[in-house]
Amino acid sequence: MAAAHVPERVAIITGGASGIGLELAKDILATNNWRVCLVDLARAGPSVAASLSPADRVMYQHCNVASWDEQAAVFAKVFATWGRIDFLAANAGIDDKDSLYGPTASADAPDTPLKPNLITLDVDLVAPIYGLRLATHYMRHNPAPLRGGCVVFTASDAGLYALEGVPQYTAAKHALVGLTRAAGGMLMRNDGISVNAVLPAFVPTGLAPPGLVDAWPKEHRTPMETVLKCFRTFLEHEVTAKCGECSLDTVYFRDQVEWANESQRWGHTDAQKEVWGKVYPS
Repeated sequence: MAAAHVPERVAIITGGASGIGLELAKDILATNNWRVCLVDLARAGPSVAASLSPADRVMYQHCNVASWDEQAAVFAKVFATWGRIDFLAANAGIDDKDSLYGPTASADAPDTPLKPNLITLDVDLVAPIYGLRLATHYMRHNPAPLRGGCVVFTASDAGLYALEGVPQYTAAKHALVGLTRAAGGMLMRNDGISVNAVLPAFVPTGLAPPGLVDAWPKEHRTPMETVLKCFRTFLEHEVTAKCGECSLDTVYFRDQVEWANESQRWGHTDAQKEVWGKVYPS
């Protein structure tokens, strides 16, 4: 009996020219039924994309994901070229670029507070929300037989545990966990789109700040394979609103905290139909 035909699928991976994004691209290209668009700002992006094979299944798009117009142009280009979008890995991210603990004013104007630089929130939170909107739009237009799609945010274990040194990064990753849990059920029910999040612990990559990899004990490093295993779970199984904490060689699927009481359970479950759905219709 001939093997069943597996329809070709299309992925967009932001932050795809290095680190987790690049390894994810290699992993799904190895399955032979994917086309992949790498999205990045790196100068090496085009050469990185050219090094992947098969070459006719890889595209590179230079893009600042914090820009709605630039990210929207990428999605439009991919859909026009390959006719569908099945998977968004909203993976691009940066650490804090402005310390909330540092000077609050300049030496020249000590009485005037300085506006904080919020680029970390733009890249780590606003850009994934842009990506979710764009993915939803194009996945709704995917032709049969494969409709819907899969969105995976690269959050962080900082979405569960506070990292004191990078509060903006911690806030953004906590928000991605909340976004995953809030949007995953509704988008799956309405559109067949799963929304999940990968929460890696420390994974050694070239994106780490100088000296961090050398300073981090080897016994506390999480291998890339654990992160890829979590992505595969979300791609290969019909699950949604799940958060996979990747630590050492294990993926832990983390549920939200227990309800404080029955009133809280009602307010976030039954009230969806009885109250919230009337105020915020889907």
